[in-house]
Amino acid sequence: MIARSILLLSLLLAGCEPPPERGAEAGTAPPAAARTLASALAVERGDTVLLARALARAAELPNLRGIVVSQRGQIVLERYTGGAGADRVTNVKSASKSVLSALVGIAIAEGHIRGIDQPISDFFPAYFARPGVDPRKRGITVGHLLSMQSGLESTSFNEYGAWVGSRHWVNAALDQPMVDEPGGRMLYSTGSTHLLSAILTRATGRSTWAYANEKIAEPLGFRIRPWQRDPQGIFFGGNDMYLTPRQMLRFGQMWLDGGMYRGRRIVPEAWVRESVKPRTTSPFNGHGYGLGWWSRESGGRRVSFAWGYGGQYVFVVPGLELVAVFISRSDGPRAPGHLPAIHSIVDEFLVPGAAARMFAPAAGVS
Repeated sequence: MIARSILLLSLLLAGCEPPPERGAEAGTAPPAAARTLASALAVERGDTVLLARALARAAELPNLRGIVVSQRGQIVLERYTGGAGADRVTNVKSASKSVLSALVGIAIAEGHIRGIDQPISDFFPAYFARPGVDPRKRGITVGHLLSMQSGLESTSFNEYGAWVGSRHWVNAALDQPMVDEPGGRMLYSTGSTHLLSAILTRATGRSTWAYANEKIAEPLGFRIRPWQRDPQGIFFGGNDMYLTPRQMLRFGQMWLDGGMYRGRRIVPEAWVRESVKPRTTSPFNGHGYGLGWWSRESGGRRVSFAWGYGGQYVFVVPGLELVAVFISRSDGPRAPGHLPAIHSIVDEFLVPGAAARMFAPAAGVS
């Protein structure tokens, strides 16, 4: 049925009508099986129109560079522009945070980290041995870093340049003043996920890059190239990871499948479930935030997503077995309304289209 949808989509985009179905004589009532097939085709054609409209809306976004959508593990839509391509890497920006979440889940399962309730002071003993460290910082846990509830002032937004320009990113992140209690309101901060990268490095005895390749990329059938490191050599936690759209899709599919890929367990299923449960809410957009994953609803269905600056997205919709990847230009001027437009493509076209495919009547069943 998906192959048929792709054919119909190409014909619609070309301004043609789809070919007629065989087996129906003019002026005669079709049998029950034919009526069911016609009903399924009507749903299929409706979905194809939605896919065509999704492409048309995507073409209106000057900063969008690619879109690839799969359902039940099969690609139903793929388009690139501006030099992007299925196998060309892109900087996924803060979508890297969802990869860091997966690595932490694996490290916990392997016993390198006791759990999300382990205090981060266990991993930075020299820092916490300093006189004058705010005692509230001893209450910060691994889970607080993952859910952006550390209580530390953010190193993102207006503070980002000063933080990445510092001589010691880990200490600079830990030096941020406490502006809330650990476990309090959401304070989005890339410094928090960089601390996670440092924790992974110390806990596993391997670089975050090596651990990511061994535990995630290679089991998914690819390798991640090295990305930026801090002055102490720790790979940037939560930003600047390079993946291709197809690799992003594969990562999303693995999350959709509960941490499995081709029968192999990559991430613990319980971690996948917990990571997408909202623990706090963004004060900027109202989206929920779990353990490195954003969440919201679309058409009454739960949508989890990895999100990077400029419009790098991996959307996962479990109820429809849907994964959608968007990549966007992240340098230069930001087009007004770009991010809401991507969400509207998901809401108005991709989710309804996936529901049409999912619940289309099966041919041959009356």
